[in-house]
Amino acid sequence: MATARRGGGITRRCECRGPAGKRLGTACPKLRQRKHGRYEIHQELPDDADGRRRRFRRTGYDDRPAAEADLEKVRAVLAVAAGDDETERRRVGDFLAGLMSSRLPIPEPDQVRRRLGMGAPLGTVHTMGELLDRWLDAKGKSRRSTTVNGYGSHVRVHLRPALASYRADRLSLDAVQAMFDGILDQADVIRAENAARRAQVARCRWTKPGRPPAAERAKLAAERERLAAMPAFRKVPSLASVHAIRRSLRAAINWGMRRPEWGITYNPAEHVDLTPYRRPRGLLWTEARVKRWRETGEIPSRVMVWSPAQLGAFLDAAEGSRLYAAFHLIGYHGLRRGEAVGQDWANLDSENHRLAIAREIVQDGWTPVETETKTEDSAAAIRVDAGTVSVLLAHQVRQVAERAEWDAHAKEARARGEEAVPWVDTGKMFTKPDGTWLHPDDLSTEFRRIRDAADLPPINLRDLRHGAAGLVKASGGDLEDAKRLLRHSTITLTSDTYMVLFEEAEEEAAAARAAVVPRARIAETTSVGAEE
Repeated sequence: MATARRGGGITRRCECRGPAGKRLGTACPKLRQRKHGRYEIHQELPDDADGRRRRFRRTGYDDRPAAEADLEKVRAVLAVAAGDDETERRRVGDFLAGLMSSRLPIPEPDQVRRRLGMGAPLGTVHTMGELLDRWLDAKGKSRRSTTVNGYGSHVRVHLRPALASYRADRLSLDAVQAMFDGILDQADVIRAENAARRAQVARCRWTKPGRPPAAERAKLAAERERLAAMPAFRKVPSLASVHAIRRSLRAAINWGMRRPEWGITYNPAEHVDLTPYRRPRGLLWTEARVKRWRETGEIPSRVMVWSPAQLGAFLDAAEGSRLYAAFHLIGYHGLRRGEAVGQDWANLDSENHRLAIAREIVQDGWTPVETETKTEDSAAAIRVDAGTVSVLLAHQVRQVAERAEWDAHAKEARARGEEAVPWVDTGKMFTKPDGTWLHPDDLSTEFRRIRDAADLPPINLRDLRHGAAGLVKASGGDLEDAKRLLRHSTITLTSDTYMVLFEEAEEEAAAARAAVVPRARIAETTSVGAEE
């Protein structure tokens, strides 16, 4: 049986050769000189699979303490497999024998022990760059392209430049924390550069009537030269973006931890110190907030929600739009923009008032692409009211007429010898006039046009989906009803966004109920106060 540890030691050797060209080795007379030659370590290893003895050797040490440190490390690695498991001892021996030719650093014993316990190859070394690439490849096979492109952006812009060269099994919390601190510091730099550029843009404008005089034109030209030399406007990484980058890194490392060959036992992304991010809360556009907004332009939250009356005013203004039915569907039933644009007529069951949400058309960069729904919970058949069914069927009649008109014009054009493309039957509810896919931004642009024309307080198209949650509360529903309507995966997601909205609706309802009850004392107190 092979022993876990045989003899070893440290010797001095040199490259001096005798007259015949043979190395002198220990016979070299210069070895007595203090600085001549270099130190070599050697240590017996467990026998190989054929029972042959072997030895670990490494030379090139300039001083004895360095050689002693590596020899002790080799012996400590051997001691990791010092029990009765012959296979483990041989694996450690094979690993050390491989190190001899590769000249890689001798690892820490704890690292070898972890890999040995996980059944991972002892000599495999992977970098974070390899891990991130392999993780992205795996995600590309299971996630929709827009999601993978988001991961790819995080990897390309932030994770690879900062972490690619680190060993995946040795990535430290300090390295990851430094990367995120750098992102936040860079965000401050970008804000300052953007502010400086905005100020410079203002200096390049001539605000007085008429053409500027020659002297002023020269000054403006100089200011434009300064502007051209400044950094371009850049997007500032938000706190939400920073947390999304951390989620990507955490997911990539967790992917490696589930594969023993990577030898990863610790995920530093779990322990990075970041300012907590809270999902923005939905707030109602109350009369007081609308008044304040009209006076100052201030918007209280990133998620603002129209009251039922404001939604009604918008839909009244939108009735003349060819996309009215899409806004009606989003406002009443909380579809996402991509779900509305990707909706197929085949998924409408008008008799049973059911609509299946199965596909989306979303933007990949600027290009519209059709994908599955955002989450598994998003793919569902929802019940729609009779009024919405009527709106959709009226829109279908409009679309059929649009198709007939398009084809008639195309036929006339062909008769004149001109090129003409017939109406494209994509099967979608909402399309361009030629039947092709509606670009998601077309819906947003039309929404903003109608909103501004109606002089309503600002919300985004996605906030129209949030307004559907407000309708749930206004009709007596609760958060669980809102979760089902919006097809959220958890009640926590619904609560984080809409709890404040529901509480505000309750306060308004309570005030309305109190106002219904006539109170003589209040009337009397008010009249006395007026006399005073």
